[in-house]
Amino acid sequence: MPLTPGELAAAAAGAATAGADAVHLHPRDRSGAESLAAAHVGAAVRAVRGHCPGTPVGVSTGLWIAGGDPGARLAAVETWAGLPVSERPGFASVNVSEPGFEAVAGSLLACGIDVEAGVWSVADADALAVSGLAGRCARLLVEIINVPMADAENVATAVLARLDALDVPGPRLLHGEGQATWPMIALAGRLGLPTRIGLEDTVTDPAGRPATDNAGLVRAALALWTSPDPRA
Repeated sequence: MPLTPGELAAAAAGAATAGADAVHLHPRDRSGAESLAAAHVGAAVRAVRGHCPGTPVGVSTGLWIAGGDPGARLAAVETWAGLPVSERPGFASVNVSEPGFEAVAGSLLACGIDVEAGVWSVADADALAVSGLAGRCARLLVEIINVPMADAENVATAVLARLDALDVPGPRLLHGEGQATWPMIALAGRLGLPTRIGLEDTVTDPAGRPATDNAGLVRAALALWTSPDPRA
């Protein structure tokens, strides 16, 4: 698992070479713990940009990184405005279901960082639609998490349908975690939607074998995403 800025940069470069159009990072401190501190975010972003110039670089703002404290998370994200442009993420994901979503997204937008809204459920779609951020997000991440494989496609279809019914603007990206990872990549391919893959989502390939690295996962995802629909 890549942890240090140098390791993240090498992994990002490998993923980009394998076909990734952008990279999503979880910067870490010296102990290896995930961090929202500007120094750690800046170091990771700078290293990745040095290895794969021109590839968009984004980071997570997951509330768990701040120990579940919305105030601490917002305070940390607000310091990113002081980063040099070369160290500032191009985009950041913010989960709609987490307390403080609107404040964090507003802070990111104020310093020129695009927002990816993490939409995990129909309830999240409803919340995003009535927030002041509908239409201001660069991308909507429809993320199917903690859902059994058998239910994943129905859940994803319901979330996508709700976003459409509410006319929430913005491109959709569909991906899953755990058991839902590979079914969601296949579904994204059938629907013509972008997708995402990495060791954050799964540590096994479509056949259940241990994944070697992020680049290998990208190659496997592209093969599945572009494969013909077996039901056609």
